Amino acid sequence: MAKKGPGAMGTLGNVLWIIFGGLFASIAAFLSGILACITIIGIPVGLQMFKFAKFVLLPFGKEVREVNVTGFKTVVNIIWAIFAGWEYALAYLLIGVLFCITIIGIPFGKQYFKMASFVLLPLGRDFTY
Repeated sequence: MAKKGPGAMGTLGNVLWIIFGGLFASIAAFLSGILACITIIGIPVGLQMFKFAKFVLLPFGKEVREVNVTGFKTVVNIIWAIFAGWEYALAYLLIGVLFCITIIGIPFGKQYFKMASFVLLPLGRDFTY
């Protein structure tokens, strides 16, 4: 079965996203992944941040979904949420709300809400078309 792509409007959204800051946000997420991987316990979160960087680069047409949440992932998610995840999630939520103030910004705001849901508890989450 072929992958379902973002469609014409999603492609336009992704191009505008990259031009207006998506590339820099993706690079920042990638660097966060590198920093997390420096520590042994941070490797699972770092690997998820690499996935997140890929998502942040081209978010239109993708959805966040839960996959195989284990006890270890739950514990690491709680530690992540306490020390860093809530700050990332709050920032993405606030940016999303700011974008949703204008009608033209609503599609971009929705992408930030997806990012907030992923980055709060990243382990056991993936992206799908």
